[in-house]
Amino acid sequence: MSYNNIMDKYIEDFLDYCEIERGHSPLTKRNYEHYLSRFANWGKDNGLSKPSDINLEKIKKYRLFLNRLTDKFGKPLKKQTQNYHIIALRAFLKYLAKNDVKTLSAEKIELADVPDREISFLSEEELDRLFAEPNVKKTIGLRDRTILEVLFSTGLRVSELVKLNKDQIDSNRGEFSIIGKGGKARVVFLSDSAKESLKKYLGSRNDEDKAVFVRHGRKKSEIRNPKSETNSNVQNIKFKKTEVRNQMEESPDKKKPSGRLTTRTVQRILRKYAKKAGIIKKVTPHTLRHSFATDLLTSGADLRSVQTMLGHSSITTTQIYTHVTNQQLKEVHSAFHGKRKKN
Repeated sequence: MSYNNIMDKYIEDFLDYCEIERGHSPLTKRNYEHYLSRFANWGKDNGLSKPSDINLEKIKKYRLFLNRLTDKFGKPLKKQTQNYHIIALRAFLKYLAKNDVKTLSAEKIELADVPDREISFLSEEELDRLFAEPNVKKTIGLRDRTILEVLFSTGLRVSELVKLNKDQIDSNRGEFSIIGKGGKARVVFLSDSAKESLKKYLGSRNDEDKAVFVRHGRKKSEIRNPKSETNSNVQNIKFKKTEVRNQMEESPDKKKPSGRLTTRTVQRILRKYAKKAGIIKKVTPHTLRHSFATDLLTSGADLRSVQTMLGHSSITTTQIYTHVTNQQLKEVHSAFHGKRKKN
């Protein structure tokens, strides 16, 4: 960030503080930089050159600016995204106050009310259909079934899943520690079926790759490209992107994985099996995380325990699942209330 004014310098100092003293992840720091750069750029055109220029009137105008801001498709920023801008700004103001810099108090800026976040999760019947799709007689099918089992059993984020290494997991104990979002450690647990799938999958491999989930197949550079062949050889060949992926995954040499799976690949895996299972709703790795949490709550788990297992910093985040238990209570009420026998 170039120092066009003193505000830019303070923002840069704040980002260094986030990295060094607060220990925030690179992603968190990058998000703060994005939101505060937008504020600083807006401020240059609206009389904000130093922290003491920030007041409630300026903040009101900035929030109006955010509310009217549109992306390249003409869509306005979501209310939650606007709140992310304000959260970053409040963190910046708290940092300034901590360093005795005269500015607006962060407590004077309120976050906007946003609609309750809707979550998508799978029913027991949908989960059964999804899990039945991978062909576990093949290495790739066994891997994919294990991915589904582990995601649903642990509630892992997809970013946490793809970072797993074999030496982290003792499939006999059925539990292991991970470093999750914000560098926070937590313990996750494997169900019996997840343990069994994991044992079979890892036992089927004969490679030295440290990653738990890897790509089985040839590298892209080794895949035959019909476009480079003569017309006579490719005249009757229909070459699609899906076929490229199939060649990568189904090569004869299945004992030589070509690297750790990416989050994007895991997302594609879930979409593929959801479509094959006839599940209409959008299914992502986070859908299985939601399914994990709702399954625990509807089975009687308390919210604090679910918060710990999900790795949420605040129980407020976990409370997005309470509508599920509320619905369950409603069904119980409907089934049993007012059913007294008449004399």
